[in-house]
Amino acid sequence: MQASVKPVQTAAESQAPAQRIPLWIFRIAALLAGLAMFFPPVNPGRVSEKINEAASLFTTGVSYSTITNSMGRILRSQWIQDKDITLLMAACCILMVGVAACCVGACMSLGNRRMRKTGMILPIAGAPVMGVGLLLIHRVYTSIVQHAEEVGKTGTVLPILPEGFKVFVFFAALLLVTALMAFFTTRVRDDDEKMDMDEKYRLFLMMLPVILLSFIFAYLPIYGWRFAFFDYKPGGNIGPDNFVGFKWFASLFNDPATVSDLIRVLRNTLIMSGLGILTSWLPIAFAVLLAEIRSTRFQRVVQTLTTIPNFISWVLVYAIAICIFSTDGFINSFLTNVMHVAGAKTNYLQIADHTWLKMLLWGTWKGVGWSAIIYIAGIAGIDQQLYEAARVDGANRFRCIWHITIPGLMPTYMVMLLMSIAGILSNGMEQYLVFENAMNKDVIEVLDLYVYHIGIGQNQIPLSTVVGISKSLIGVTLLFGANGISKAIRGESII
Repeated sequence: MQASVKPVQTAAESQAPAQRIPLWIFRIAALLAGLAMFFPPVNPGRVSEKINEAASLFTTGVSYSTITNSMGRILRSQWIQDKDITLLMAACCILMVGVAACCVGACMSLGNRRMRKTGMILPIAGAPVMGVGLLLIHRVYTSIVQHAEEVGKTGTVLPILPEGFKVFVFFAALLLVTALMAFFTTRVRDDDEKMDMDEKYRLFLMMLPVILLSFIFAYLPIYGWRFAFFDYKPGGNIGPDNFVGFKWFASLFNDPATVSDLIRVLRNTLIMSGLGILTSWLPIAFAVLLAEIRSTRFQRVVQTLTTIPNFISWVLVYAIAICIFSTDGFINSFLTNVMHVAGAKTNYLQIADHTWLKMLLWGTWKGVGWSAIIYIAGIAGIDQQLYEAARVDGANRFRCIWHITIPGLMPTYMVMLLMSIAGILSNGMEQYLVFENAMNKDVIEVLDLYVYHIGIGQNQIPLSTVVGISKSLIGVTLLFGANGISKAIRGESII
């Protein structure tokens, strides 16, 4: 007779629904509170309309200049006291510490009962810390109001108690209540000897910083797309008074000068990106040739020397280019002193001839070693028994490369190719910015550099935002189009 084995239930599976509901509410509230720290509209520290409305709670807590960049006269006249600004920053930091404690507790709540119960101690302490930070922010608001009334400058200082203050009060109360409920409803069993967590949750928490950073730096900036619908000037505000709808979108097609510039930069962008796509096979060829080197030591030396340029900034690359191609550079010195060529004073960096080819060569030199790493890893993952079987059948090294290595790398290459097609309008800015000059501007200015020039150089933030939006939408469309073609032809897709 076989003994029946009772399946082991995880902590989450053995919870009653009444216990799971407060815990999930707590987790969601902690997540939203953590994200709200980086979201300007719910900044509880904006106690005056003079504080930049684009400042988040995080920025208010760590950047004195962001708070005071529009308060020069107010601070000089002492209509707002410096100690209030200092206290405001300290209060925001205290509030963020409380939110961080709640977020850590939410992460620990994914573990077993012992870890969950221990983790609930953090939000039980963190929520009151949030309350302390909010009380200090309210104290700063009260002090600003009183001092502004004393000097008769309330209309200039414009003190406000922002809506974000109420939002974080709600978060603090909700986190405290749900954490207490989860703490007292969690019963630690005798077999929970130590804190533990399922592997899937550990892997999720390992990826969580990457996910948050991607959200903050890749998705949260999408909120700035709103500038495309307003007649915004740097340092100004956006509101119903300067709402212009699709005016800036229409200007892309109605303004002849803008249309001419866009055609020019799109030509440069598409040609340079097209050259990059046409030479995208170089990293895979380099990886194959490197893998065929029998000397491991020489192979490592070559790989190291070809990877190092990727970590050199484009400013230093341009410095190297000056030493080689400038009027007094190596080439002209060699032609003059060694080859005795009279009048060898050509500045190869200033002339516009063959600019696209030069940019391609510099980019290839800088990135081919780094781009080959993924293909080197792919070669290492190919089953070695395939090579042994091919050699038994009489295949030489070239046949092994052509029939085994190349087909094994094609899926990886196709994914990289699809990503290159999707980013055909995004070929970076740094390289072209450092190599740009008055002589080659017409042929080197790409779309990203054009956005930088009109946005930062000419203070046309709405127009540069419109161009950026259009570029992103076209990139997404190209990605799905290339993915559809790949699925129809090869039967494989990346989406």
